[in-house]
Amino acid sequence: MRRFTPGPFPRRLYHVGAAILCGAFIARTTSLGAGEFREPIAQFSSGVQLVEVYATVTDANGGLVTGLAREDFEVQEDQVSQEISALAVGEFPLTAVLGIDRSWSMAGDPLRLAKAASQAFLRQLRPADRSMAVAIGSDAQVIAPLSHDHAQQLRAIEMLDPWSTTALHDAIIAILDRLKGEPGRSAVIVFSDGEDRYSTATASRVVERARQSQALIYPITLGRSRPPLAAELAVVSGGRSFLIRDARALDETFTTIARELRYQYLIGYTPMRAGRSGAREWRSIRVTVKGRSDVRVRARDGYTTG
Repeated sequence: MRRFTPGPFPRRLYHVGAAILCGAFIARTTSLGAGEFREPIAQFSSGVQLVEVYATVTDANGGLVTGLAREDFEVQEDQVSQEISALAVGEFPLTAVLGIDRSWSMAGDPLRLAKAASQAFLRQLRPADRSMAVAIGSDAQVIAPLSHDHAQQLRAIEMLDPWSTTALHDAIIAILDRLKGEPGRSAVIVFSDGEDRYSTATASRVVERARQSQALIYPITLGRSRPPLAAELAVVSGGRSFLIRDARALDETFTTIARELRYQYLIGYTPMRAGRSGAREWRSIRVTVKGRSDVRVRARDGYTTG
């Protein structure tokens, strides 16, 4: 097994390849305009109490739709409408994990631009936001630990040089495992310049693991075509995938993601159908805005009970 170069990580991270990764969280008590959300309980892989669904709403031009209230949304679980019990909206504190693909295929302008875009993302974080920087090749190295010290992370990213190969599937699984147990909202931004070259995990295993997680996944592919896995991960998690043909567009892409992560809706409901004690089952979720065919809602497509 390839070894993870350890940093101050409470959980092991290994087999990590071409990716840029980011996580975020919401305070456990939030009262923001549209409603009050006290002690939300995330239950995507355990017994169901209150189900949390993070939703991004955009218009036909991709702009964020703000100002929606609880009564504007409809949530269906297994095609049955649910009663929304809580809604939180607005800007939430972030915990960002940035991993930069430093493989040989990224040598030159791709790595330089990826570093610059990652640094631009860090500069958009507020002082209260936490972040961490991870260098990625055939394994992963924490080059700046999770902290509020964004300046340290900027310096660590600046020092990166190309090295090794890529293991994208293993990277996503490792990051999702690391985010398990983090309170509130989380997101994974995955940057890759091509297909997986080094992983032990299959694409289907990555999708399965994504369905067990609350993390929003934002795959970014630099190249001529987008791997099928990228689009699938975005759909199942409620994130968004990007295909970048010109690396100079990376900075704008990271700005778009940062803006979306700043304004999302957190919807809470208690399922009308109780689950069987200890039983694991998949339940589909569909979130829409009532009477608005001109908007698009991105939210995860379900969760696992038990």
